Amino acid sequence: MSNPRADDLFLSLTPERVLHAVEAGGHAVTGLCYPLNSFENRVYEVELADRSRVIAKFYRPGRWSEEQILAEHRFLEDLAADEIPVVPMRRFADGSTLARIEEIWYSLADRRGGRAPAELNDELALRLGRLVGRLHNVGARKPAAPRLKMTADAFIGDALTWLAAHRTLPEHLEARYRAAALGIAAAVDAALLGVPTFRIHADLHLGNLLEREGLLHIIDFDDMVEGPAVQDLWLALPGRDAETLVRRDLFLDGYRQFREFDRAWLALIEPLRGLRLIHYATWLARRWHDPAFPAAWPWFGTPDYWNRETEDLEEQLAVIRGEVEAARMEDDRAAGREVEMKDEAPELTNKDFFWDWEGN
Repeated sequence: MSNPRADDLFLSLTPERVLHAVEAGGHAVTGLCYPLNSFENRVYEVELADRSRVIAKFYRPGRWSEEQILAEHRFLEDLAADEIPVVPMRRFADGSTLARIEEIWYSLADRRGGRAPAELNDELALRLGRLVGRLHNVGARKPAAPRLKMTADAFIGDALTWLAAHRTLPEHLEARYRAAALGIAAAVDAALLGVPTFRIHADLHLGNLLEREGLLHIIDFDDMVEGPAVQDLWLALPGRDAETLVRRDLFLDGYRQFREFDRAWLALIEPLRGLRLIHYATWLARRWHDPAFPAAWPWFGTPDYWNRETEDLEEQLAVIRGEVEAARMEDDRAAGREVEMKDEAPELTNKDFFWDWEGN
């Protein structure tokens, strides 16, 4: 695989420079500093002289612009002002929430303890729905610019262009992978028509929730985008089984206590699931020059890997088309039109989408 850039490897970010960055932010430190699990960025817990601790986050160069990072910080401040349990960034002496060291942007935040829930039970599903409804009320008040908008072009079209330009896919699989991805892209575009979009978390799986003493905190807004509400539902409840569907309804019961939700938007779940498959595989390919990635995903990039990815995309496209056909048949029944029965598609198992539970 090609190495498109090597200036985003944090090679200059030694523990001494991390401590210096925190001190430059106006905080005396004890010298205790250790890294937290993170692949996209570099994140450290640092002890201050008063024995409190902060989280120092260093953003991968070239990923987000200064303006895009600050848009995330403003969203966090807006949420905190509405008493949404998030962790806003600390301000530096000049009033900013963003500083720079060795050409790397970084920020500081208070440390929050807690554990990610292993799963959403009925009570947590209802509570999370309420919390996300409140979060989306805040998100809809202001534009998300200059953050990305969740579209097929931004998340699938750009991925396919990059994969082709860097000759990442095995030649014998490229046409099949591309055809399935373009089919999913068309489904995303169709399902997004008329759906409102606004500032959302966009990566709200259970690893980005902390529970402590009965309180839920939402963390890691690094993937914040302008997107549809349902994106912040399906990642927390990704299954297709009956139990998940019951808890999805509980989530929506809680959500609707604070914000409207049209059940028609649930048709976006399977297209967005396909979008995530493509986005994740391309993310790994883009970061493969970082030694942390081959160590964590040694199976990535092999012909067997891409064969499985291609088959998964084709199966996901079949699920999407099956849902579209089922919806069409339901519409025909409701309108009294004759319905032509077709063979049922085989049931598919849910995939594990949560590659970044340790945060970014």
